[in-house]
Amino acid sequence: MVQWTDFERATIQSVFEKMDYDDVGPAALSRCLVVYPWTQRYFGNFGNLYNAAAIQGNPMVAAHGKTVLHGLDRAVKNMDDIKATYAELSVLHSEKLRVDPDNFRLLADCLTIVVAARMGAAFTADVQGAFQKFMAVVVSSLGKQYH
Repeated sequence: MVQWTDFERATIQSVFEKMDYDDVGPAALSRCLVVYPWTQRYFGNFGNLYNAAAIQGNPMVAAHGKTVLHGLDRAVKNMDDIKATYAELSVLHSEKLRVDPDNFRLLADCLTIVVAARMGAAFTADVQGAFQKFMAVVVSSLGKQYH
């Protein structure tokens, strides 16, 4: 079980309360698909993903990016048992979708970059530490089925 400090809990909740899901979700997923083009293989039914402009303008990418962020809400609300919260998603991504678990880390990194850019100077080292700890727990939980 992960131990969270009061600062970490408050920081994670604050970051997600202030986050514009309609902006951050699509930006993070788009960044992941552009920077790591091999991740596109899981989105073959999303249509045109041939270049950065097509990816960034793709409504299915945008919608899925929002879905991912709303999925993170579940972890924010269940910080004491993220592994159980994501047990079904882990099985889905492992057994049905067959997603390489390293892709969760890549997307988490892209999300961190987008959040940092949106927050600017407010994304201090302490905030980054709490955010990255949270994302590491999420990534580990989503990859649990693979172990």
